[in-house]
Amino acid sequence: MKTKMKLLASLKIWLAIYPSITLFLLVFGKALTALPLYQRTFILTVALVPWLVFIGVPFIDFIFRQINSNKDK
Repeated sequence: MKTKMKLLASLKIWLAIYPSITLFLLVFGKALTALPLYQRTFILTVALVPWLVFIGVPFIDFIFRQINSNKDK
């Protein structure tokens, strides 16, 4: 049971992070190429970690809850 919950949590995080990183790099990628890797990584994490913690993953949780509640009906 714990393994299933961990796999589900991993899936939710991935579903939030993959499109977020892709969109961030699409929008800001060219501007960031002039910076060294450690600065690009810092900017990426400073912007995306709060986004994922407060908006991205809770949104994915909401979607999963909606899907599960529709299954129960």
